[in-house]
Amino acid sequence: MTATYYVQNVLCQVKSAINEQLTKVSTSRTLYLHDNAGPYKARATTQSLRDLEIQILPHPTYSSDLAPCDIWLFPILKDRLAGRKFDRIQDLTKAVNSELPYRKRTTKACSGFGRSG
Repeated sequence: MTATYYVQNVLCQVKSAINEQLTKVSTSRTLYLHDNAGPYKARATTQSLRDLEIQILPHPTYSSDLAPCDIWLFPILKDRLAGRKFDRIQDLTKAVNSELPYRKRTTKACSGFGRSG
């Protein structure tokens, strides 16, 4: 993806979705988080973000400790699967997949933003 594509095809949709959500809450502040990939840091992107009045939350370079799955998915899976032993990868896959609908419901309840289903 290029910065041009990101600005022309993604940011406007993001801003529209954010504006739609802001009508449901009592804030007008827009914060946005993305990584430090080239298209996100390009001059055209940063200028468009300023024009759209979207504030970027800082994201440290190569910070695996801030990966979303590390925060909202893996700790819950670890707790819910604790003490179980899986002899086959298929059994582990089945157990993890059985927890995903629960995670989808709680994630939607917590944020509801940009998710379907």
